[in-house]
Amino acid sequence: MTVTQSTAAPAVGTWSRVWRYLLAALIGAVTWAGVVATSDLGETGGGVVIEGVRSVILLTLDPLLGIVALALLPLRHRRPLLVAVVVTALTGVSSAAVGAALFAIVSMSTHRRWRPVVVCGAVWVAVSVLSDALLQYDAAAMDPAPESAWILVGLAVAVYAACVSTGFYIGARRDLLSSLRERAENAEREQSLRVSSARESERTRIAREMHDALAHRISLVSLHAGALAYRTDLDREQTAEAATIIQTNAQLALTELRQILGVLRTTAESPGVEPPQPTLASLPALLVDSEEAGVEVTLESTTLRDDADPDGGLALPGLSESLSRTAFRIIQEGLTNARKHAAGAPVTLSVEREDDRLLLMIRNPCDPASRYAAEASDARGGGDGLMGLRERAELAGGILTHEVDRGGRFVLRASLPWR
Repeated sequence: MTVTQSTAAPAVGTWSRVWRYLLAALIGAVTWAGVVATSDLGETGGGVVIEGVRSVILLTLDPLLGIVALALLPLRHRRPLLVAVVVTALTGVSSAAVGAALFAIVSMSTHRRWRPVVVCGAVWVAVSVLSDALLQYDAAAMDPAPESAWILVGLAVAVYAACVSTGFYIGARRDLLSSLRERAENAEREQSLRVSSARESERTRIAREMHDALAHRISLVSLHAGALAYRTDLDREQTAEAATIIQTNAQLALTELRQILGVLRTTAESPGVEPPQPTLASLPALLVDSEEAGVEVTLESTTLRDDADPDGGLALPGLSESLSRTAFRIIQEGLTNARKHAAGAPVTLSVEREDDRLLLMIRNPCDPASRYAAEASDARGGGDGLMGLRERAELAGGILTHEVDRGGRFVLRASLPWR
């Protein structure tokens, strides 16, 4: 029987191996000394030749075979049945091999397979009877002494049963420890996967926030910087106004970048407070920024317009902050795309509530031959910004679509649950 990796004994240290071999050698030495002490080697009633042979076996061959049995023990993990049978067979002529045989039987039994146990048990009983017959042999009568045979068989079975029970217990304990170790490793792997998933989700969220926040500011800076580079008819006042807008938006971009990086640097030891994120309450300020960048935005919201708000805000009772933030980011990215790909074109923004849904729609003219229109009409989606918006909408339980309609206008639609 060859041992597979799942049934192999666990790796042990040097001292753990040495004390086992020392104990096996000690048991064998005590057994051999007891046999020698009880043997009447000095009497010659059985004949000089017979006594001489017995003396040679007990004093020379017996300890040598015991050493051979000890030398076979390191192989018991790879060939447990073969080593156990061979070492057990050696006990028939060598009492010094008993210690090694006991360890081999226990090691074989740890695999908890009954067929090897029965085979080795039969060999154990047979060699025990043979050994007793050789020791109790009466040379004068030329007949073995049978009076203690049954007692010897019972004792041999009891010793063997004790060894097998010990081996079964050790095997069951190894399986239990292996199962507990495997559960612990699986739990650690699952925990590592959960941590990695959470970290990846957080990285994606921060990247999305960074893109949505910075793209708006950087596009304003790029637009006005381009105007300064190509417009030669600007007077000093107009140039200073454009430079002021560039400076203001660059500073705001740096501020938002520091806030995002501050979240990244926050740890359990040095917790930080995440800055408040913009919601639809900040929509008027966003529209002002777009108008300052030269984009005319018309807000269409007949059901949500708050007439009591002097800034032209929206009435959004019952809308959660997370949904309001998602809607703001969608509008912000839509206006940024319109400014980048259709500069100077008027934009129409619609924010409506229909039953339990918040509906957003952004429309602006665009050139059907432009890359922007080609990306928008592609069923697979457009650039990173549109992909990020689609992910935002889906995470919120909504839907986002974009297309170029028959009139050559780019239309961005979002439907979010009102909650």
